[in-house]
Amino acid sequence: MENDNWVNKPGKAQKSLKLRKMMKCLGEQLQIGDMVPLPDSPVTKDYRASVCSSRAGDTGNIEEAESSLRKSGALNYEEARALLGRYEYQKGNIEAALHVFEGIDVASVTTKMKVTLAKRARIQKRHSQKYDTPPMSIHAVSLLLEAVFLKAKSLQALGRFKEAAQSCTVILDIVESSLPEGLPENFGADCKLQETLSNAVELLPQLWILADAPKEAIMSYRRALLRQWNLDVQTNAKIKKEFAIFLLYSGNEYNPPSLRFQMDSSFVPRTNIEEAILLLMILLRKVTLQIIEWDPSIFDHLSYALSISGGLWALANQVEELLPRNIDLCERHHILALCYYGEGDNFTALNLLRKLLSSAEDPTCVPGLLLASRICGENLECAEDGINFARRAIESLQGRCNHLMGVANYVLGLSLSAQSRTAMTDSERVRMQSETLQSLESAGRLTKMNDSNVIYHLCVENAEQRKLDTALHYARCFVELEGESTLKGWMLLARVLSAQKKFPEAETIIDAAVDQSGKWDQGALLRTKAKLQIAQGKVKNAIGTYVQLLADLQIQRKSFGLEENLKKEKDFNRTMEMETWHDLAFIYIKSSQWQDAEFCISKSEAISCYSASRLYIAGLLHQSKGLHKAALTDYTNALAVDPSHVPSLISTAVVLRQLGNHSPATLISYLRGALRLDWMNVAAWHNLGLIYKEEGSAMEAAECFETAWFLEESEPIEPFK
Repeated sequence: MENDNWVNKPGKAQKSLKLRKMMKCLGEQLQIGDMVPLPDSPVTKDYRASVCSSRAGDTGNIEEAESSLRKSGALNYEEARALLGRYEYQKGNIEAALHVFEGIDVASVTTKMKVTLAKRARIQKRHSQKYDTPPMSIHAVSLLLEAVFLKAKSLQALGRFKEAAQSCTVILDIVESSLPEGLPENFGADCKLQETLSNAVELLPQLWILADAPKEAIMSYRRALLRQWNLDVQTNAKIKKEFAIFLLYSGNEYNPPSLRFQMDSSFVPRTNIEEAILLLMILLRKVTLQIIEWDPSIFDHLSYALSISGGLWALANQVEELLPRNIDLCERHHILALCYYGEGDNFTALNLLRKLLSSAEDPTCVPGLLLASRICGENLECAEDGINFARRAIESLQGRCNHLMGVANYVLGLSLSAQSRTAMTDSERVRMQSETLQSLESAGRLTKMNDSNVIYHLCVENAEQRKLDTALHYARCFVELEGESTLKGWMLLARVLSAQKKFPEAETIIDAAVDQSGKWDQGALLRTKAKLQIAQGKVKNAIGTYVQLLADLQIQRKSFGLEENLKKEKDFNRTMEMETWHDLAFIYIKSSQWQDAEFCISKSEAISCYSASRLYIAGLLHQSKGLHKAALTDYTNALAVDPSHVPSLISTAVVLRQLGNHSPATLISYLRGALRLDWMNVAAWHNLGLIYKEEGSAMEAAECFETAWFLEESEPIEPFK
């Protein structure tokens, strides 16, 4: 029963009296059935000595111990050890504390603790005292659970992580089984119960990670976040962040959370990355709502997660929602530009970079200058701007990082290469091509030939300038640097060999690449193989290869039919299938098999009826049948879909010449337009020569025929890039 005198008599003398009564409890009041040692046992002596040495400066602990006695009037064996273990732990005597904690038989009082917690919750929930007295005081429960937690901390300090995690789990199991609906609000506010529970919830997954038990760590993180533990906002945010980091960088894939924790309309993550993104986006939203403080690392991890998962639009949306005080304006523009560029919206990305690089913001921002130059290098109309951006970056990098200087020379080379294609004269083109190689070679030296992008473009540039031996050297360097694991390298090597007319060797390379690649990665390789077979006159073999490719694409489409997150892969496969039907149609047109060609075109139309390449192939079929006006309609429609479709520009000029009702200037304009887009197109040069010849311009015609012959002698089966 409760001792009212302990509550009503104040003063230091009364505290000493209380302490003496506590000592008496150890020696006289405890019964044999409670497994308590004799009054002169080591535990009692250690406890008495510890309390006596601490009573002058630790009255708070004594008062807490007293509160545990108010209902029972006694301090039992487990509570005595809990107090003694705490004192030893606070002194730094970890091994001694662990020895004391290990003497506590938690199992013997677990039922009492569960009943006490359950009754306490019912009383607090209904604000009534009309219930049976619980078997223990809430302070005694708090004291014992704290002892279990400190035992876990002691085991952690001694490197016994698995045992520490198991000890921590005991706390959560007791509380969870007692309160299956979660802790009521302010539960245990009058003692250390909530603090102990919060610490245990936070510590448990860390212990499983240290114990090299990742699956248990995942379950502990989810248990911490999906159960009602009354964690404070900052602790909850910390656990979410740690869990997201573990999911992102642990290197393993784990099962998604159980659906029983989800509401009917809620999003259920299917992978580690999705679950991490969900957690980080929740944290970022709380930052926006000012529920938690701004933590830059949350955004850094979210940026990484969305980047590797292809969610750059989502990242852009998150950046736009950030408050100005959380992100610098220049950084905002740079990150948004990266997102839009990654999603293929180069126009928006470049506009953002122009704002970033204006005099009002940061005109010397090297990353922004490099990205702007890279984007411009991919657009013939902006090539000159790309050159200016790259040179500004080089000027800003003087005397600084060699690697970044190499990157600056690399993007300068890309822009110079793009501008060389629009050169008005041959001398200007040759000069710019020479500057392109100089910039790329400088980039190679500065990056110590370890940047695969630089080596790749060195190969492509040399190949397009028909320096094929040098291009072959760089192609082999690229394959070696990529560890013979990239299809891009094998394709490039095969194309260079095809330009050297080494078709059997190129086909052998493609076969080796097919053997080393996965089933779903063989599409481009098989298409290249078919073209190599056509170049060798193996038309039947090529048709067989195309049929194999189409069969693989159909199987792949059925396999991925229900996967919503494979949209890009499915779009790529649909384009591959359509172009394969076009290749087959072209073979049948060449051999005058009109019905087979029409079948292939119909299959292509079922995939996309608004395709410039499909309309072009339909035009070839009509042209081969002598239906020139129908062919001209097809080519015109193709150019309406894609004004830069080079084959349609050339074929339009050819058909107009055959019809004979257009001026030579009109025909030349079509062919010159094609050459501006593809300076190395053999058909464009040849047909331009024919027009000049008919017009009596022998010198111009000879130059065109000579260029066409030179290019045809070293023409690859596919463009180098």
